[in-house]
Order: sequence, then C-alpha cells, then structure tokens
Amino acid sequence: MSRQAVVGDTSRRQFLLTAAAGALAAGGTAVLGVPDTASAAPSGSTAPVTGTVYIASDSTAQTYSSGYHPQAGWGQKLSSYFTSNVTVANRAIGGRSSRSFIEQGRLAAIHEVIKPGDYLFVQFGHNDATVGNAERYTPPADYKEYLRNDYIRATRRLGATPVVVTPVSRRSYNQSTGKFNVSFPEYVAAAKAVAQEEHVALVDLSAASRAHLDAIGVEASKGTFLWLDAGRYPNFPDGVQDNTHFQERGAVEMARLVSRAVAGLGLPLSGEVIPQAVA
Repeated sequence: MSRQAVVGDTSRRQFLLTAAAGALAAGGTAVLGVPDTASAAPSGSTAPVTGTVYIASDSTAQTYSSGYHPQAGWGQKLSSYFTSNVTVANRAIGGRSSRSFIEQGRLAAIHEVIKPGDYLFVQFGHNDATVGNAERYTPPADYKEYLRNDYIRATRRLGATPVVVTPVSRRSYNQSTGKFNVSFPEYVAAAKAVAQEEHVALVDLSAASRAHLDAIGVEASKGTFLWLDAGRYPNFPDGVQDNTHFQERGAVEMARLVSRAVAGLGLPLSGEVIPQAVA
C-alpha cells in the first residue's frame, strides 16, 4: 500500500490532500512557496539524525528571507535549541489556516516525506479566526476536527508523532491591569481538548508566551513584536507597529519557549533539547 493510500480515505477533504500532493510533486516546492528546510546539524556533520521536526503553521512561525529583516518566525529559530541529531523542516507559511493548509496540499506534501521517528508540530488559530476571510476562516469546531483527523490521526498512521501547539499570543493586553489577554481563546481551548482526547503531546505556547509577556511588561513587549522605528531598518523605512508578528529577539524567545516545553514532554525528542533552552 502506498503512503498516500495510508493517509487517504474516501472523504472529499482527503481527496483534496491526494490531488494537491500530486500537483505539488509535479510543480516543485517553489510553486507553493514552501520555506526552505533548516537543519540544526552543521554542514558536513556525520552525526546520526534521530528525526526531523516538521512545522505546519502560519506567519508567526514561518521562515523569512533577509528581505524581511528583522522580522522572523519562531519556527525559523527552533533548530538552535536542539542538538545536531535533530533536523527542523519549517513548512509554516503566512496567511494559512488549519483548513487552507490542507486544501492547498501543504499537509499532503509533509505526509509524502514524513517517516517513523519524525515529528509534526502543528500551530494554527490566527488565520482560522478571520471571520471576514472565507479562504481562511475555520470555525473552532471544524478546526478541532482538522487537527484530529488530518494532523493527528493521519500523521500517526504514517508512524510519526504529532505535537499540538496552541496559538502563540498576540500583543493584546488589558489596559487597566497591563496583563496580556488570551489570544483566540476558542481555538486554544479546542487545541487543548483534542490533544487530551487523542492523547497527543501538547505545547501550550499560548500560556507560555503570555506568561513571558506578563513578566516583561507592556512596553518591553514592543521589542518582542515587530514594533520598529522609522529609519532604523531598510526593509521597514517607515517603521511598523505590528502586534502579531515577531522581530528576531521575539522569535528566538518563542522558539525557546517551545523547546523548553518539549523538554518536559517525555518524548524521545525531549532528550535532544539543549540545556540553554531550559535554563
């Protein structure tokens, strides 16, 4: 039985996975703009690879080219917190929801290459919650079932390990208390629920990122998010005030929070987290 047959079933959603994967294979990854694979292993290293961590997510995790500096995603920085035995393949891409990532064949492309011993980290919610955008919007109940059927169960059938990551916090806070709000609470709750129901590992990045932001405070959080003064960076000559995306220091911190959580999950991967991540 082929790998595609293992993933597939008779549902229309799984048919889309199969068809889109074929189109992706015919056209190459550049057609869909899949970010490059980043490896924690040094060039030319002969160290054995214990597994690949694939990331399925959105613009908060994606890898950005130098033309976007200093904007960065947490997935872009994750390999720095693992030993050279781990490869990080960051397939996160901006503007995608749990549903559109499937419909565009991006999950199928991961399932074509993922193997036993590998991991799939899945973080969505930001774009799922955009009610006014029909291409992205995915109601919480549907989001939960996509996680369950397509990201968790289909990945397990291929012998790999899914890890659910709750959506990272935005720079949204209570004006009176200065405490940060839970971003996308319905999606956070759905992610936690399906992880518990399916007995799958959970990284509660929502809670971890919020705790970090509460600790540093509202003003300092501008240095985490993409708040840039005009004239400081050539790629943002007019400056920017972005409460969703990260500049490099924020992406590094979010990657550290993810890896620190992984260290406590009791997975084979947990032993590959470097000490700096949990200090």
